[in-house]
Amino acid sequence: MISTHILDTHLGKPAAAVTVKLFNAENHTLLGQGQTDADGRLKDFGLTNCLAGEYQLEYEIAPYFAAKQLDTFFPKVCIQFHVNNPEEHFHVPLLISPFAYSTYRGS
Repeated sequence: MISTHILDTHLGKPAAAVTVKLFNAENHTLLGQGQTDADGRLKDFGLTNCLAGEYQLEYEIAPYFAAKQLDTFFPKVCIQFHVNNPEEHFHVPLLISPFAYSTYRGS
């Protein structure tokens, strides 16, 4: 299972209504997409099975900051990661601000 969570560190709040796409990073095939909920979470990309391999999460950040009348240096954030054991839960948190972002493997 793959999930994500976005926190806006500029405002100190979850980032709701951000479109996130999940790709197979090896051939750039779209596997699923959705929008973060009011708590900034996207819990399910609709994958029926997760396989070992390379994945990429693509976050559409520009519309989120534009709705808040803020400019951003990073209109899109792309995070690639490797799945060794598809039985595990892979949670990828993203911390954003208009001019910086960071990520880590969550739990």
